[in-house]
Amino acid sequence: MADIHVEEFYKDAAIALAQLYSAFPRRVNLFVEDIAGPDETDEFGLHSKRHMACFGALLWLAEEGFLRYVDTIRQEALDQAILTQEAFTRLSSPAPDALVEKLMGPQDPARTSLPPSLQEDLSSHIHLVRTALKSRHSVRIGYAVRATLFADKPSAR
Repeated sequence: MADIHVEEFYKDAAIALAQLYSAFPRRVNLFVEDIAGPDETDEFGLHSKRHMACFGALLWLAEEGFLRYVDTIRQEALDQAILTQEAFTRLSSPAPDALVEKLMGPQDPARTSLPPSLQEDLSSHIHLVRTALKSRHSVRIGYAVRATLFADKPSAR
């Protein structure tokens, strides 16, 4: 079992990537509260550790080249965030068949009877990330995010 802060990182990264993919190519404000939930500052105006961990995850995604942003809005959001070309390409690309089967189960007849373009969409990294988020299963979310973030660069098709 992974440390809880790592599982939270995977969930935060998955939500952020899914939000940015859904808005692509528009720039959007990426609010920590929309990802990690509501936060109340303490008597000194400091955010909770959970809030700051989510904010740190967003900054890490930017530092590692998965998203760009214009500025931070205090420690509450990234202003005008957008996926990088590499992140968009990774999320749009098909995931390895072994990962698809691990997260989605064995190929079922309903899925294999779909046109090839739809089968490819259903095996994309973004589809796996969204499906893992819907499952609310931290292990699945971790697999999907690791496969997306740490995958080899997708080949041109």
